[in-house]
Amino acid sequence: MASVDLRDNLLGISWVDSGWVPILNPSNVVEYFSERSNPFYDRTCNNEVVKMQRSTLDHLNQMVGVEYILLHAQEPILYIIRKQQRQSPTQVIPLADYYIIAGVVYQAPDLGSVINSRALSAVHGIQSAFDEAMSFCRYHPSKGYSWHFKDQEEKERVKPKTKRKEEPSSLFQRQRVDTLLLDLRNKFPPTYYQPKPGEKPVPVEVKKEPEVPQETVKPQEERETKPPAPPGPARPAPPTPNKPPPEKRARLQ
Repeated sequence: MASVDLRDNLLGISWVDSGWVPILNPSNVVEYFSERSNPFYDRTCNNEVVKMQRSTLDHLNQMVGVEYILLHAQEPILYIIRKQQRQSPTQVIPLADYYIIAGVVYQAPDLGSVINSRALSAVHGIQSAFDEAMSFCRYHPSKGYSWHFKDQEEKERVKPKTKRKEEPSSLFQRQRVDTLLLDLRNKFPPTYYQPKPGEKPVPVEVKKEPEVPQETVKPQEERETKPPAPPGPARPAPPTPNKPPPEKRARLQ
């Protein structure tokens, strides 16, 4: 059993020979792959031995070792070449696959490489998310932990500030105005009213209240004068009680 060539990872490179691209077909694609400038081609393979012997590729089934075969062809754009280890005419072990798209050769990744790449991408994304989340975390001794997002501040700065709509009047003003209008309506009732829209206004009969006669006040009565006291030693005058002012009597006209 021949040893497998463990060269550097070739998953990140490609190879193309522009001179072969217009004439590629299933009959010469293996020969195109066997170019010496192709980094994916192993010169110690059985294909190189058959090429030196000027034999056809049908003799590969009778040999043992590494060989390259055309696994799938979808003309004119896609060809798949397989590298395999032949142990007998009926038993082979696949080693690697290469796909040719529009003349450009790539190495197909194995399952382990695909899983490893996906796992690394997921871990990198999760780590980046944690790092970005921790950059927004803030701690204050009195408030504890909190979140401080920069995008939110930028949106608040860019967002125009909406002015608060001012009401035309307050509740107190509206109530006072309604009271004043009601007083004016009672003092100056309408002289006409319209029963229905479009009809002729009808005059309103205003009942006049009887006028109240104006009351006049009689002149105050003259106060009675007391005779002077006889001469003698001065005595303190007795306290005079606080009397209310005399009532005003109405004078009839």
